[in-house]
Amino acid sequence: MSQEPLTTEQEYLVSTSTSRLHDQFAHVAGRETIERLIRESLVHLSNSSVTKWLPVLAERFAADQLRALAKLDNLLDTDRPHVLFLCVQNAGRSQMAAAWTTHLSGGEVEVFSGGSEPASQVNPAAVAAMQEVGIDIAAAYPKPWTDDIVRAADVVITMGCGDACPIFPGKRYEDWVITDPAGKDVEAIRPIRDEIKARVETLLADLRTRTPA
Repeated sequence: MSQEPLTTEQEYLVSTSTSRLHDQFAHVAGRETIERLIRESLVHLSNSSVTKWLPVLAERFAADQLRALAKLDNLLDTDRPHVLFLCVQNAGRSQMAAAWTTHLSGGEVEVFSGGSEPASQVNPAAVAAMQEVGIDIAAAYPKPWTDDIVRAADVVITMGCGDACPIFPGKRYEDWVITDPAGKDVEAIRPIRDEIKARVETLLADLRTRTPA
């Protein structure tokens, strides 16, 4: 993957993003490493349709990777389980699952999502379907996964990514066979949305049972 040279404004945004993340994650990584993650994230997200906001998305993706590194290095002051949802485009199923998990867990779970072939934007019909139940995923964006994010996950939920889904020993894996919402309208996505909610509720109930009091 490659990317056009950054504009002066984008370089400024990279610099300010680096400073913000360094303030938050200085205990995890040095400034040079954080800047590298942001620049690599820009390349990873170069397919995004929201080019204007690419540096903002890169900062968010770099923050995800830094949280994963913190988990791997035992630098977190919480034992919240990390759950990762993977599908092909990270535009429908995995985004809805991540949003439901964040919403229903009330902050009890650290949530990530990714795709093997990320789309340029989240499925607008999926955004509309989630909006109907009061969950806003308009600011979500398709992204790949990284090895560190997978390694940091306690539970990896796959949805249709097949052999492309990464396998690491010692992880809890579940494969959810759920209809792909790509190309479907809101009416067709509603039952998919509701099925994902039910599966997330079951997952969260199980995680609460397994987590020590």
